[in-house]
Amino acid sequence: MELVAGCYEQVLFGFAARPAEPWLVVPDFTHHAHSASLSAVAVNNRYVVTGSRDETIQIYDMKKKIEHGALLQHNGTITCLEFYGTAHLLSGAEDGLICIWNTKRWECLKSIKAHKGHVTSLSIHPSGKLALSVGTDKTLRTWNLVEGRSAFIKNLKQNAHIIKWSPDGERYVTVTTNKVDIYRLDTASITGTITTEKRVSSLRFITDSILAIAGDDEIIRFYSCDSQKCLCEFKAHENRIKDIYSFEKEGQHVIVTASSDGYIKMWNLDLNKIKDVPSLLCEVNTKARLTCLAVWLDRASEMKENSDKAATSSQANEDEKSSIVRKNKVFWTDKSDKTVKRKRKITPEKQKLEAPLQKKKKKWNSSA
Repeated sequence: MELVAGCYEQVLFGFAARPAEPWLVVPDFTHHAHSASLSAVAVNNRYVVTGSRDETIQIYDMKKKIEHGALLQHNGTITCLEFYGTAHLLSGAEDGLICIWNTKRWECLKSIKAHKGHVTSLSIHPSGKLALSVGTDKTLRTWNLVEGRSAFIKNLKQNAHIIKWSPDGERYVTVTTNKVDIYRLDTASITGTITTEKRVSSLRFITDSILAIAGDDEIIRFYSCDSQKCLCEFKAHENRIKDIYSFEKEGQHVIVTASSDGYIKMWNLDLNKIKDVPSLLCEVNTKARLTCLAVWLDRASEMKENSDKAATSSQANEDEKSSIVRKNKVFWTDKSDKTVKRKRKITPEKQKLEAPLQKKKKKWNSSA
């Protein structure tokens, strides 16, 4: 398990986290990833990708701990990145484009002019058939990923800067400044609104009906999507919270938070006692102004540690997802699309990620 976080200082941090009593967080690598501040990070079972104000997407192979290359399709700050499964990545930027990438060959399969202004956020439906995006043109757009075209456009009163599907895909939320609107998929209408005192900077579905919301303050709040009531709130940091991540490991729900105060913290959340303040598992001070956060989970190692039955079940789920991709995403592998010819990619000589606190050298040493 690796905590990866980007910052204004153009550095990508990697911290190896190990479940224990207490949890252990060990510095693994630091990498001067970009020539401008990092704005987005995403992970799948092998890769970590980062986006920046320098208009590039950097790729890191976490199995080999090497820098894998860079993607240069966008002309503008990379604002959002999201993987779907092991084969595809979607990226959005201030140039108004959404690009769909094949992660096997790192080719741009399609480049969509998604918004007249900036793309501020995107989210892929769990089925892989739909995606949602919001931009500075005050629109929410639904994308049919089976046919690769716009399916629906909804005008908003204000610019939304976050959009997110629930894990079951039955609802989605949009964030406009300090207001969170909750929509039902079947009706595409607002079923409730959550309003906070400060601007919302990050949002995460903990379950299908519970949201974790952080804003431009030190507080994290858990809300019910059904009642829109605050279930719990607690002070997590000494400065504004920039990003929230969550995952489940061995039945334990873990919340990870990153703040402008430089700290990354991991919290244990008991869903049976949602009104209780989560307990702090561990923390680490990066001494940097953090901007984005993700957690890379080494699924392969976890499967080896699990029982044969659990491993077989996990593989069956992956096969089912792959089957959905093969059946529904015809255009994702369509090489005849003209936008494929416009792809731009550079792949420098593969370099290892450097260990923390070391001066930058021509040949970096791995800390793995």
